[in-house]
This record gives sequence, C-alpha cells and structure tokens, in this order.
Amino acid sequence: MKVGRIQVMAVLQAARARELGFSETRAKSWGLNRAIFYAAAKRGFKHVTQRPGREHFGKKTDAKVGEAFLGNEMGYTARKGTRTYFVIGGELQTETDFKHQIESRFGNAFSRAWRESLTIVHQYPKDVLSSQTQFFTEVYRPRRDELASKWTEMSK
Repeated sequence: MKVGRIQVMAVLQAARARELGFSETRAKSWGLNRAIFYAAAKRGFKHVTQRPGREHFGKKTDAKVGEAFLGNEMGYTARKGTRTYFVIGGELQTETDFKHQIESRFGNAFSRAWRESLTIVHQYPKDVLSSQTQFFTEVYRPRRDELASKWTEMSK
C-alpha cells in the first residue's frame, strides 16, 4: 500500500508527542488527531464541529470533552474507559484507529518507520517541537514527500 502525506503527518506528530512526554498510546492518538485536523483544514473544515459536546459521542463515551496542549497546540480530549484520547469531529482517535488507519499502510515496516520518526524529531530542540508552526515548517514539510516515498518502498 502507498504511504501518503496523511500517514507521514500522523507518524511524525505521534513521534513529536512522544518526544515531548506523552505515552505512546496518547502520542498515537495525538498523531492521528493532528493528521485528521490538517486534512480537514486543507479541505476547509466542511464537516467538523467547532467544539464537540457530549451529544457527539453517543454511546462511545459519557465523559466530558476536555482540552489538552502539546506545546502551543491544543486538541480536544474525551475519556473512554480509563484512557483519555484526542477527539475531532465527534470521533475518538484510539490506538485501534491508529493501527487501522496509519500502521496498516506500512505492512511489516511500521516499527522501522516509527523508530526513524523518533530519531528525526529527537534532532530538534524542544522549542521547535513545541511550536505548531515551527514543527510544520521545519520538521514535517521539508521531508513529507521524501518520507512518503521511502516508507512506501519499505512497506512493499
């Protein structure tokens, strides 16, 4: 399968979150959330509510929606069982979602891509990783197409 920009964004964002102290589960939730966020932003947020309320979750969760920050970037959160996940458009981004939507595109090569993404973000100072704009312009954008191509080849 082809690894596209959305998968590159999700993996690099997850690695960023991990480097800044999130657990791996929470980091992957963040990564998928941010990939969805940027894809929606590119399309103009046509189907994303401004601030999700409890009614958007139906039976998925009865928890209140909260906010969490990674550096200067904010994401909405909600609890499911004992875990807190990021949420966008009324949908939780769980570890299962990350595996299905992101990891599955890599075949058996995801662990290598994950290690590479951790190495990449580790090279940057915390202030770059903490800035939404600097992360996007200095870490993601310069290598998104190169990584998509490289990771697609690795996944074959």
